[in-house]
Amino acid sequence: MGFENIIFEQRDGVARLRLNRPDRLNAFTIPMHAEVAAVLDLLEADEEWRVLLLTGEGRGFSAGLDLNESMPVPGQPPRDLAVPLERRWGPLVRRLSRLRAPVVCAVNGVAAGAGANVALACDVVIAAKSARFIQSFVQIGLVPDAGGTWILPRLVGQARAMGLALTAEPLPAETAAEWGLIWRAVEDERFAEEVEALVARLASLPPLALAAVKRAMRASSVATLEQQLDLERDLQRQLGFSADHLEGITAFNERRPPAFTGH
Repeated sequence: MGFENIIFEQRDGVARLRLNRPDRLNAFTIPMHAEVAAVLDLLEADEEWRVLLLTGEGRGFSAGLDLNESMPVPGQPPRDLAVPLERRWGPLVRRLSRLRAPVVCAVNGVAAGAGANVALACDVVIAAKSARFIQSFVQIGLVPDAGGTWILPRLVGQARAMGLALTAEPLPAETAAEWGLIWRAVEDERFAEEVEALVARLASLPPLALAAVKRAMRASSVATLEQQLDLERDLQRQLGFSADHLEGITAFNERRPPAFTGH
């Protein structure tokens, strides 16, 4: 499958999706959304991949919406900005959160607007220390979208989320890690190496357990303690009967690396 706005490949259990409009800081257009959606279609139907790596080409992860697509046309009414949220950004964030396997976002540079919130919607976010996260919406008279008003308060608390949204102040990756907004910030010269080590480790772990961890953690944001305890019980029951659980215990007792199959 050929793409013009993204680069996609699969190898060693890792699906790799790279946004590829570096001249526009990987800002999303309708064609880019369509290509990303096509990749997610493939992944939803494929049981072979174990982790998705999402990153950007060039000096940034994504500047969010390409504003050229929303510029007012002289003599015509303003565009309805709810339409791209309903048709493209909302579905993208929902699908990333619902994919069965972990999604790692490697933020290689600036992540702004909806681009920042797509990154933060992923399961594990690793960033180069030179990267910055910017809730730039207020600068053009808008509210954070692509899940930003839901994600930010849950990750960093109301005070910091409000400050980020109201001031549009760039947040350095190192501070983002200190605040708990992302998993880790690493030195730029070690960034590629650290990303590869992270996805390789995730790809080597039991897929059923990874999927269950993701499901349980995602469910906890809306569940009561009672509901979460029941979910943990049910997931543990399923995993306890899996071949991967037996393999993990056997490999531990035999003092050898486990070979998980996802069964």
